[in-house]
Amino acid sequence: MPNLRARRLPSASRLHEAGATGITALLRVRRGVRTVDERHGAELHRRLARPTAALLVLTFVLALAGLTAGRVDARQRLAAAARPAVQATPTASNAAPAPGPVPSAPQPSLDPAPASAEGQPEAAATSTPPAVAPISGGLPVGKGMWLWQPDQVEGGDVNAMVARAKATGLTHIYVRTGSSVDGFYAQAFLDQVLPAAHAAGLRVIGWDFPYLSDVGSDIERAVTAISYVTPGGHRLDGFAPDIETASEGVALTVDSAVWYGSGLRAAVGAAYPLIATVPNPTDYMVDRYPYAEVTTPFDAIAPMVYWLNREPDSDVATALDRLAPLGKPILPIGQAYDGGAEGGRPGPPTPAELARFLDSAERHGAAGVSFWSWQHATQETWDAIAAAPQFTIPAGPIATLVPAQVRSLQILLTSLGFPAGSTGKWDAATASALMRFQAATGLHATGLLDDATRATLLGPLAPSSRG
Repeated sequence: MPNLRARRLPSASRLHEAGATGITALLRVRRGVRTVDERHGAELHRRLARPTAALLVLTFVLALAGLTAGRVDARQRLAAAARPAVQATPTASNAAPAPGPVPSAPQPSLDPAPASAEGQPEAAATSTPPAVAPISGGLPVGKGMWLWQPDQVEGGDVNAMVARAKATGLTHIYVRTGSSVDGFYAQAFLDQVLPAAHAAGLRVIGWDFPYLSDVGSDIERAVTAISYVTPGGHRLDGFAPDIETASEGVALTVDSAVWYGSGLRAAVGAAYPLIATVPNPTDYMVDRYPYAEVTTPFDAIAPMVYWLNREPDSDVATALDRLAPLGKPILPIGQAYDGGAEGGRPGPPTPAELARFLDSAERHGAAGVSFWSWQHATQETWDAIAAAPQFTIPAGPIATLVPAQVRSLQILLTSLGFPAGSTGKWDAATASALMRFQAATGLHATGLLDDATRATLLGPLAPSSRG
């Protein structure tokens, strides 16, 4: 593979990232305000009741006006999305789009995105694209990490990123592909990271920040990322939109949430893995966020369990218990950054906190975990994640697997289209599901978790994006 250490994103992308950094700083301040509200809400509400009510009315009127203005165009785009199926083959003759549309530029179409920009070689070009999944794309079990700004991670060296992920025992990484502000801008980075990660057996999940003020455009941008194909034929292994709240500037309502989730599902089909990234269901948030409506069209839920000034084990246990009635696999995201600016304890989480989070998540039924974020994680954080025995699925005799490992395998097999339940017990249904998976992927149907079977189960399997 070529050395990509000195390679940076194009200047336009860096401008997008600089803008995103500024926006994120503002949103962190707003999230800090929300934390203060959790602590001192009663007194603040008493003193600010009247001016707050006036501001809320004004905000609602303005938001409603903006949503109504964009609804006709968005519905037209959704109607167009429902006609052609999302294609999974590259179109070599197309040219790459700009890193992201400006407000006056035409919105991206639902056709497959262009292969890559001319002059941007693909990392690990000899890597063979993963085979299309037998029925459905698999959910990301095991451990993962979220990547936001690639040029601030491992010196921008994709090979170093992949090496770090493998050394830590990660099975997947989340890569930011765009937002309502930036558009879809990750083409050049996807050309590098997808073949390198796939060659190392890592899945790559795309993530996007939809502001939901123009839901149709948010859906189109997501489908453009999902259908993007690198020159060597690699695609994302799943997609996880970060569906935030008004505190982060998102026009979230029950209607906009249902419209976005159902429209995205209709566009990509039933087989494509979609993960809803949602706020931590704390006492403050659980009555304010429409968890059921947001998550219904998705295959799994990834709550952002940033414990801040709370305790990691009880925080993730509460999140899992509260979301369990929704009946979907839960993939909690742990805190790997300094939460002091948001009202948390200063400094990054300690290894003991990370260990408590992982242990509690596994005991309360999580299918996998990940951490926010790569560029904020210290070496101590990486070491703690690597050392944790939870969320590991080793090859070997079935009898050596603990119930949590069996449950993760069952959830993975079910998500791939081979129903196996989620009992944590290796029963006849689970053994049958594994053998059918082996047969469908060209392996010997032995029912054993050998090295080849494990690598195929946990590795990239390009999911179908046809309905």
